[in-house]
Amino acid sequence: MRIGSIGAGFLARAFARRAIAAGHQVMLSNARGPKTLTSVPSGTGATIGTAEDAAAFGDIVFLALPFAARDSLADLPLAGKIVLDANNYYPERDGVVADLDEQRTTTSGMIAALLPQSRLVKAFNAILAVDLEPGSSLLPSGARRALPIAGEDAAAKAVVAGLHAEIGFDALDAGGLAESWRFERAKPAYCIPLDLDGMIAALAAAKRDEALPHGSWRP
Repeated sequence: MRIGSIGAGFLARAFARRAIAAGHQVMLSNARGPKTLTSVPSGTGATIGTAEDAAAFGDIVFLALPFAARDSLADLPLAGKIVLDANNYYPERDGVVADLDEQRTTTSGMIAALLPQSRLVKAFNAILAVDLEPGSSLLPSGARRALPIAGEDAAAKAVVAGLHAEIGFDALDAGGLAESWRFERAKPAYCIPLDLDGMIAALAAAKRDEALPHGSWRP
């Protein structure tokens, strides 16, 4: 498949390396334009382009940009595309979003409202960039690490689950976008290495009004 990435930070580059190793083509982009990404191809094997180029290029489009920049997505050619939403909300970086803080919606719910014609799947937000690097998908037990996904389009989720398998992870369907809060920032499933059984338990243990200590998911 061809995958366009809106965002070219650590997570997007790690994802690109995994996807390319699995035989996919990847184009990376960022808000500042291709001239700021001249060092990328030698390190990842990806091509580079504008955000518009990457959106048009991809059969799948990977979103890994600061949540505060989400409004820029509305102008991109994403209608009909499977869109992987790897965004997370950090108030200190993105500014306070009352609808999220007061639990009226989810990050993916807000992205879906911007992209009503896209096939949005929340995916790859609950893993650190370093854990997407090659060789990082097996747990000490020998089991594959599981990652949660959520979305309304069953066929799109099947494609995304297949992509997880190709790059070495198990995908766990957490339900629709309304349930994606269960693996947002500071929840028990967020960036914690778990197998399928552990991920099922972590999603079930999540409480909407309870958060893990800030940064506890980092090594």
